[in-house]
Amino acid sequence: MSGFRAALIAAQQRQGSMLCVGLDPDPAKFPLAWRGDASRIFEFCAAIVDATRDLVCAFKPQIAYFAAHRAEDQLERLIAHCHAVAPDVPVILDAKRGDIGATAAQYAVEAFERYRADAVTLSPFMGLDSIEPYMRYTGKGLILLCRTSNPGGSDLQAQPLAGADGRPAGLLYEHLARLAATEWNGGGELGLVVGATYPAEVARVRELAPTLPLLIPGIGAQGGDAAATVRAGRRDGGPIVVSSSRAVLYAGADGEDHAVAARRAATAARDELERARR
Repeated sequence: MSGFRAALIAAQQRQGSMLCVGLDPDPAKFPLAWRGDASRIFEFCAAIVDATRDLVCAFKPQIAYFAAHRAEDQLERLIAHCHAVAPDVPVILDAKRGDIGATAAQYAVEAFERYRADAVTLSPFMGLDSIEPYMRYTGKGLILLCRTSNPGGSDLQAQPLAGADGRPAGLLYEHLARLAATEWNGGGELGLVVGATYPAEVARVRELAPTLPLLIPGIGAQGGDAAATVRAGRRDGGPIVVSSSRAVLYAGADGEDHAVAARRAATAARDELERARR
């Protein structure tokens, strides 16, 4: 891969897909024979990867679902498995890290050296110096929280700002999108997280950041509309990555092969997104 953005676009073209499968393993929802058994996290997720690897443009493991069960070693194995069976599909580590200086540098080591992710999600609240340590890893994607899908995101992200002259200067998430597209974008490969539950805000972020990759969670279990998401976010030269987690991972009924059910759900989601694109 020559860089995260290039690899992402190549994967989308090759797979005919804008779908990202989020890997959020909850042992309490595993198939009956494995239910509650955290030692099966790798097996559960690896089966999903194997079943959907030709349907997706990215995989997105969420680190908390592994760390909560002392399964970081299984996360390492899983990302290595992704690289082995789908070497051209980027892996986005969903960690939402946000710190400065030496601590941020250690988080960067965690994401890119320990786990060997191709990109990582970050919280930009502490400013550019909290992002810079990740920029030292050439070609890696840094995907910044911008307008998130949760209702409480409005508490900060939708707050109005005033310029130096006291005049309105837009909302906080708009300011962040401008920074990511301009003065912060001198190093690294930046992208933005924008929730599918807010299609108007997706369109606004795309207007402000026309070429940055947008990671868009919120379809499926969270209720975001796939067609509205594609219309709002996709532009030539501006890729979108539409993530679905629970709707794919837990698509099957008890007794059904979970990987077969996941493939069926991922195929339906991919096809819905492609219909909207056309």
